[in-house]
Amino acid sequence: MIQRIQSFFLVLALVGIVLLFRFPIAIYTMPNMTGDGEITSELRLTDKESIYSSDSKDIANITYVGQDLVQLKGKWILMTIAAIIGILALVSIFLFKNRVLQMRIVACCGMLNMVYLFLIFFWAINGSGGSGGYMEALQNLHLTSEAVKVNMWTPGTIIPIVTLVLFYLSQRSIKKDEMKVRAADRLR
Repeated sequence: MIQRIQSFFLVLALVGIVLLFRFPIAIYTMPNMTGDGEITSELRLTDKESIYSSDSKDIANITYVGQDLVQLKGKWILMTIAAIIGILALVSIFLFKNRVLQMRIVACCGMLNMVYLFLIFFWAINGSGGSGGYMEALQNLHLTSEAVKVNMWTPGTIIPIVTLVLFYLSQRSIKKDEMKVRAADRLR
């Protein structure tokens, strides 16, 4: 039945995965060249119009609005994993008659979600050992000589953690249902 609690958890996880494409993964802030303002840049899954803004009062400072100058190499990996997780979550919602397969797919979603989290925190945001990530690409632009501040606790990093918990809760609920069915079959 689609009205079971695990279906509700899976729908919430699916909504969370879809929202990943809307929110930034991390927000980078750095001082501008004159030192009296800040430049911000966002790491997102999808290419979107980015806004480089400055909070400086100086009229000479330029606010850049357009395509992001910085691209994360291999960002397609994150997008592909997020899309696969979403598709598998959607498929598993409708596998309520085959609980064993549903448990396996939800477990696969959970493992892919852990891989996604690992890639976000250890590769995309800072890069492995400080190299290869979005931060290095920003620093290579030489927009500033100051350090870049990273705000990585954005909805784009919190949502995968929440979806991992939702996948765990749905896995547990599916297992409880399977145990109930097996106990009822034993009684017959």
